[in-house]
Amino acid sequence: QVQLVESGGGLVQAGGSLRLSCVASGMILRLYHMGWYRQAPGKQRELVAAITSYGSTNYADSVKGRFTISRDNAKNTVYLQMNSLKLEDTAVYYCKGGLGMSDYWGQGTQVTVSS
Repeated sequence: QVQLVESGGGLVQAGGSLRLSCVASGMILRLYHMGWYRQAPGKQRELVAAITSYGSTNYADSVKGRFTISRDNAKNTVYLQMNSLKLEDTAVYYCKGGLGMSDYWGQGTQVTVSS
């Protein structure tokens, strides 16, 4: 059974940093395209960053230069390093893994940025 478990969220002041982790089980991570999404209250879920199975990355314009997605296939883990956090980064952050027609989601981790 495929499972994605996020961790690393929390409360941070504006300008601070957090690193989110997504640990995968029941899947061969290196085969999957992975992504981090977020959903703020009253808003639609949006893509934050993605990394393909061969390591190519792309980012939402709002986080370019501040966030970095990476993967460690040996540890079955995907990371999202978030620097220079802003109030508008406050959201629940979700990890997603995709392979072919199958998508899997984690349960999410809350990130709250305070002033």
